[in-house]
Amino acid sequence: MIKRRHDRLRDSDRLFVHRLGQFPRKPNRWLEGFRIAAALIIRAWLRIYHRFEIVGEQQLRTNRSLVLIANHSSHLDILCLLAALPLRKLQRAFPVAAADYFFHSVARTWIAAVVLNALPFGRQLHVRRSLGICAELISQPGNILIIFPEGTRSTNGQPQQFKLGVGALVAGRDVTVVPCWLQGTFEAWPKGQRLPRPKKVRLIIGNARNFARCGTEKHEIGSIASSLGSAVQQLARAHGTQ
Repeated sequence: MIKRRHDRLRDSDRLFVHRLGQFPRKPNRWLEGFRIAAALIIRAWLRIYHRFEIVGEQQLRTNRSLVLIANHSSHLDILCLLAALPLRKLQRAFPVAAADYFFHSVARTWIAAVVLNALPFGRQLHVRRSLGICAELISQPGNILIIFPEGTRSTNGQPQQFKLGVGALVAGRDVTVVPCWLQGTFEAWPKGQRLPRPKKVRLIIGNARNFARCGTEKHEIGSIASSLGSAVQQLARAHGTQ
């Protein structure tokens, strides 16, 4: 009897994870209201605990679809980028999250889908399908895609090489791409650290770019990924962080 009950609970968990992991999600006013409330709490926490500061916020004042790209060394990175957006745009902002990490357990799936409105991305399987969903999202005006082209968090705080996927996504598409540099998130909450530390965090937003005139050949895709990686590092150097 106990084993059967345990199996039913496991089946229920798997069903819950599967439902929240589906994308696109059906509109739900209760979930959207909870997401706004959670965002207000997170923003207050970032301001008070991490003295969060945004530089170049005017680059995000547009009704066009956006692709925000940034370095990645902490779970704080997603929260900071979402906190830079107006609340009215929150329901149409989609951080790209690794499906094999964020959408396998109930707790992580709930945080990713409900709090962050994250899009599950297959890093090893279904990569093309995931890129196709991303491309469909940014083809609709007003949507915002948040991408960390390194693919995973840095273990030492230094930026890693950008993967080609970001180049494939924006090449030949009339979409605004905004490079960003996150400063202090590694010191505040590095990979492996259980709880965040009260360190100052800054988000530096660079000038928008467009790659509509670029081709989709492999060498051009690689060139785009490389140029975006350089743009992010230039922001770091310009603000004295590298």
